[in-house]
Amino acid sequence: MNPNIGETAAGSELHKVFAYIAANKDHFINRLVDYLRHPSISAQNIGIREVSDILVSMLSRLGLEARTILTSGHPIVMARWEHAPEAPTVLLYGHYDVQPAEPLEEWISPPFEPTIREGRIYARGAGDSKGQHFAQILAMESYLAVHGRLPCNVLLVLEGEEEIGSPSLEAFVRAHRGLLKADLVVTADGSMHPSGRPTVSHGCRGIATFELRARIANRDVHSGNFGGVVPNPIWILVHLLASMKNAAGEITIEGFHDGVVPASDVERAAAVRLPLDADQLKRELGIVSLDAPAERSMADRLMFNPTLTINGLHGGYGGPGAKTVIPHEALAKCDARLVGRQSSEDVLSRIEAHVKKHAPEVEFVRLESTPPSKTPLDSPFSDIVRRAVKTAQGVEPLICPAGGGTLPDYVFTRVLGLPSFGTPYANADERNHAPNENIRIDCFLNGIRTGAALLNGLGRCTGVERSLHSTA
Repeated sequence: MNPNIGETAAGSELHKVFAYIAANKDHFINRLVDYLRHPSISAQNIGIREVSDILVSMLSRLGLEARTILTSGHPIVMARWEHAPEAPTVLLYGHYDVQPAEPLEEWISPPFEPTIREGRIYARGAGDSKGQHFAQILAMESYLAVHGRLPCNVLLVLEGEEEIGSPSLEAFVRAHRGLLKADLVVTADGSMHPSGRPTVSHGCRGIATFELRARIANRDVHSGNFGGVVPNPIWILVHLLASMKNAAGEITIEGFHDGVVPASDVERAAAVRLPLDADQLKRELGIVSLDAPAERSMADRLMFNPTLTINGLHGGYGGPGAKTVIPHEALAKCDARLVGRQSSEDVLSRIEAHVKKHAPEVEFVRLESTPPSKTPLDSPFSDIVRRAVKTAQGVEPLICPAGGGTLPDYVFTRVLGLPSFGTPYANADERNHAPNENIRIDCFLNGIRTGAALLNGLGRCTGVERSLHSTA
């Protein structure tokens, strides 16, 4: 038997799906516009249940087994198509909640009245990430319309709390392991590279956020009458923060770096191929230098090293003119971005111990945290995902060992032990979380094509590739 026959047949099968997508592009655009009209703001509990019901109805009409599963917070929409017993199962993750739209006055068109301008759809959620998971749904719909079946098994998990830190997702995953049996996870979220090249991400940094609260007296006091007598809480925080990170850019908290794994040669080689231009970034932001340490590469800064950031330092008088007081309280808000096998809980414990040692009068308050996630670049499914993106979009994707931001990807890699990949469909200037959020129409259509190519590629997954994963 000619070994290329199966590949040729699969290519012809996908070509027919691509033709269907092209023929229905206007219909798909109009349906996305209609979907975006419905607010689903998790932080304000607006429209969440209505949109989850819309999704269940939509997915049920496609022939998927769909339902909402209640959590301690907002419901999770789950759908499945499992009629390809010899093929692998992909879990497609996304979120149907969106950010608040404020400030409303900065929107050119209302955030929930989707408007098409110059090849883009402007609306809250267009890029982050209703437009992206809707593209995945339309990829399944297109395959089913053309062939009456999918080439692989699919689980679709859409949560309603990603924009508020996914507080219920881990508990959901642990409680429903039996419903989440899959071979890999693919997330369509985030933005493509500013060059316009598609990317395939193999992980993301984690995050640990906290507050430092210093309260000394029961009121502000005169800086002359009480200067040199009453301790200043702002100075206490300044010295405490300086003890955590020195001028050379080194984080000096004992045990902070436990779990940091040096980048492998394969990861460094992939990072070198990424078009990361430090000089262009400095010009765009109007800065003269990067953060210390000066010798650290852009890839090391964004993917392979943890960070410690002061998000805000508040206290005392900030109005016009002078006000000579010693404030009685001060507040610092901070975050740490985590990499490798770092544990967010362990890092927060290390920071708390540091605070107790250096400034025991300061209150340490834990806020939200998410562990990092990492999938090896040589995962058996890596090439399938990469080829799908190239087939659909006509260009070799950039391979990113880890994204700089944070997604709840750890629930798949750490809790379920699955390889997980990010394939963002939105344009780099999507303005997610900001007024005038948008998605380019060509990116949306490419997302549908990419979703279809992924399903096709997984349907062609050989027994060797599957066995490699099952023994990994």
